[in-house]
Amino acid sequence: MIFNGDSKEFLTLQELNDFNKDIIYKSGDTDMTLLWNNGQDMNIIIDKVEYNLGRNEVVFLTEFHKVDSLNLESVRFIRWNQPFFCPINHDNEVGSKGLLFFGANGVPIVKIIDNEIKFLENYWENFSYEMSSSDSLQKDMLQSILKQILIFCARSLKKSDNYANLEKSQVDIIREFNFLVEGHFSKHHDVAFYASKLNKSPKTLSNLFAMVSNRPPISIIHDRIMLHARRQINYTNLSIKEIAYDLGYEDIQTFSRFFKNREGISPMQYREKLKLN
Repeated sequence: MIFNGDSKEFLTLQELNDFNKDIIYKSGDTDMTLLWNNGQDMNIIIDKVEYNLGRNEVVFLTEFHKVDSLNLESVRFIRWNQPFFCPINHDNEVGSKGLLFFGANGVPIVKIIDNEIKFLENYWENFSYEMSSSDSLQKDMLQSILKQILIFCARSLKKSDNYANLEKSQVDIIREFNFLVEGHFSKHHDVAFYASKLNKSPKTLSNLFAMVSNRPPISIIHDRIMLHARRQINYTNLSIKEIAYDLGYEDIQTFSRFFKNREGISPMQYREKLKLN
C-alpha cells in the first residue's frame, strides 16, 4: 500500500516476507523506515553490524543507515519521506528526535511488551484502513496515525532504558545531546562543546548519563565517530587520509591511533580485512 501526495510526499505500508523483502534496500535520500518484527527471529545486518531481533521488537532507520542483508519470517514495514513527515520539525509533537531518529546511540531497537502489543496492532489496522481512503483528509489521518506510532514507540523505549527514573527535562537533555552529536561529531570530539550548547557542565552531563546507562558522553561521541569511519571504509573508496580529514583529524596518525584503540586494528588493516572477507 502506497500513499503519494501532491508535493512528492509518500508513505509505504507493507507486510514483508522472503519474497518481497528487497524493498528494504531501495531507500531514498530523505526516507525513514520502521521495521516491526511480528514473526519469530529476524536477522538484519546494518552498516556491517549484525542485529538479531525477537518477536515484537521494532527497529528505526534513516537514510544514513545501509542495510546489508535481512533474514526474516514476517515483518511489518513502514517507510515515509521527510516531506510527508519530519520528526525533527515535529519533535514537540512526537518527542522522537535523539531517541528513535538522528541519535548517536546506534540503531534504536524497541521491545514492545506483551500487554501493550495490542495498541501497535490497532495502529497498524487503522493505517491499513486509511491507506484505502481517497478523500481530502487522507494525508492528515495518515500523519496522525504515524505520530501515534512514534509516540508509542518513544514511550516504550524510555520504559526499557531507565528513562522512567528521570524528569522530562533530563530526558530532553539526553535527547538533545544525542541529536547534537549526530550533527557535529565530525568536527567536535570533546564533551565540553556539547555541554556548552546545552548550557550544562561536562560533569552534569556525565552524572545524567550515568543514571540511565553505563556509557558516558565521551563514549557516545567516540562510538559515533567510529560508526562513520567504518561506513566510509566499508562503502567508499576514500583514502584513510581523506576519511581522517572528513572526521576532523588533521593528521592520519592521530586518527589511526584513535581507530586502533577502538577497533583493535588500524584503519588500513580493517580495510584489508574487509577485502579478504
